[in-house]
Amino acid sequence: MMRRLLIANRGEIAVRVARAAREMGIAPLGIFSEADVDAYHLGFMDDARCVGPAPAAQSYLNAEAILAAAREMRADSLHPGYGFLSERAAFAAVVHDAGLIFVGPTAEAMAASGSKIEAKRRAAKAGVPTVPGYDGADQSPPRLREEAARIGFPILIKASAGGGGRGMRVVRELGEFDDALAAAKREAQGAFGDDTLLLERYLVDPRHIEFQILADAHGAIVHVGERECSIQRRHQKVVEEAPSPALTQELRAEMGAAAVRVAASVGYVSAGTAEFMLDRAGYYFLEMNARLQVEHPVTEAVYGIDLVQWQLRIASGERLTFTQEELQPRGWAIEMRVTAEDPSLGMLPSAGRIERWEMPSGAGMRVDAGVTSGSEVGLYYDSMLAKLIVHASDRAAAIARMQRALGDFHVEGVRTNLPLLSWIACDDAFRAGEINTSFLEQRLNESIFAPSPPPRDALLRAAAEMLLADAPPWRIGGVGRPILLASEGGTTALWASATAALSEWRLDGDIVGTLAATRHGQRLDVWFDGEPVVDDGRRYSFTTAEPLGEHVQMGAAGSANGSIAAPMPGRVVRVAVREGEEVAPHQLLLVLEAMKMEHRIEASIAATVRAVHVREGEIVAGGAPLVELGSPG
Repeated sequence: MMRRLLIANRGEIAVRVARAAREMGIAPLGIFSEADVDAYHLGFMDDARCVGPAPAAQSYLNAEAILAAAREMRADSLHPGYGFLSERAAFAAVVHDAGLIFVGPTAEAMAASGSKIEAKRRAAKAGVPTVPGYDGADQSPPRLREEAARIGFPILIKASAGGGGRGMRVVRELGEFDDALAAAKREAQGAFGDDTLLLERYLVDPRHIEFQILADAHGAIVHVGERECSIQRRHQKVVEEAPSPALTQELRAEMGAAAVRVAASVGYVSAGTAEFMLDRAGYYFLEMNARLQVEHPVTEAVYGIDLVQWQLRIASGERLTFTQEELQPRGWAIEMRVTAEDPSLGMLPSAGRIERWEMPSGAGMRVDAGVTSGSEVGLYYDSMLAKLIVHASDRAAAIARMQRALGDFHVEGVRTNLPLLSWIACDDAFRAGEINTSFLEQRLNESIFAPSPPPRDALLRAAAEMLLADAPPWRIGGVGRPILLASEGGTTALWASATAALSEWRLDGDIVGTLAATRHGQRLDVWFDGEPVVDDGRRYSFTTAEPLGEHVQMGAAGSANGSIAAPMPGRVVRVAVREGEEVAPHQLLLVLEAMKMEHRIEASIAATVRAVHVREGEIVAGGAPLVELGSPG
């Protein structure tokens, strides 16, 4: 029987496991990196230890430090969560050798199922259809290129050792293959410590369906229904639901039986997931995830089973207490992942301090969060902040509940994907269940997220706040006070000159007129040209600066001299050009890694590289200069 469980992870999954363990009378123990010293998940632990510096390779992937923490805190068991070391067979083995219960499959089963290559081979042997491709031992670039040409394009390059979209690239023609292969290898090595790849024919517009597996150590294996995970961006899931609107009872039974055969073929024990692609021609086994999935709450909601507690019970040697026939779904559940990504900037990661964190609540709503107000969101780890889950009697009711929950979810301090999630929840095709893995690519026009300027009254109230806060006396006439209000919708330049009246100013610039303001305790009263300026109750964020003068340029910083700045904080993993080189439009300049994903920085026009300001391996801040471009020739 477990007594003290070390949770070798962070964020919302560490909180989720800690809560499940505590309900079973098991003491949850945590770990943290130097960047996570004040992290939200630590408040749910009985004890915790620092396991290294901020980079994951030196902390959350440091098996030696994690086992040392387990010994110090007298842990008798370890739950890996998902990501990080959760699918490393070698880690499962050293945990077992250290005398701890590993909450997950055996190292042997993990090696077989965690490798996409080996799992596909065993699935095919068990009579389960698989996607055509190449999974050979020869991993040389020439051989992979040759196999890609044989399979035909479009093709998918995939990391054998992991998931979450890392180490994955779609290649549509042979000329793109070499760069995509190199990027996939780098990303796979960085995320999983293994750059082994496989190639698969890229199926056009399929659905992504996965089946939840539970298997005990006494030979019993069941599936706990399917999850629809088709809405994805960059091969990372955004929305998941259970059941799938595409499956009939007959197809559910057939695919579920196939999932059970795949698990049995590797001797699987614990909770795991068999993933499939489904198109008009049929279904194909994709991979097996030898761990808990991010989207497990929708299965819990529909089947009334706590999957984390069942992981703990199975690891303690208990038998499953239900049969396949007894597992019947009830209602409909939907999960949406809330991430620190900005839809108005192509979903670039957003870092910073969360100033406001208000979660929805109510019947049929659940939020699994890894942050709260005051939490710092950095660039070292995954961008996911929380998962919003709803459950209702049917799909239409679940969507309506999700729409209401999203409207009650408020985050300030970092940009999030909440606008994207709200768009999905209201989309006609989504509500009709007409979805596939190209859903966002086909239907979403990202320009709808372009920020709009705040209303004039909000700008005037912000200017009044600044003017009332100023201590120096005002002079009458001339430009007495330059104000620049910058928001996500642009900048507003104003010049305020005092008038003969108390607390009244003449405004010039982007807004022209007379502004007056008085403060009574917490209340601010503002008038413009004699009319009251209304507070609409919404919050608007402005950054302020003083323009250098009346002719300040409001264009993008550095655009005139061709300077390319970092769109977000990150690490430079590749510099592809050198000073003096001529570059063509869309030519790769460098690759920036942020929140475990790689981002290409390309030239927008033909130019000459005047200077390269960074080197590979360097950490840069958002807005930092990267490359200087000039006229070609």
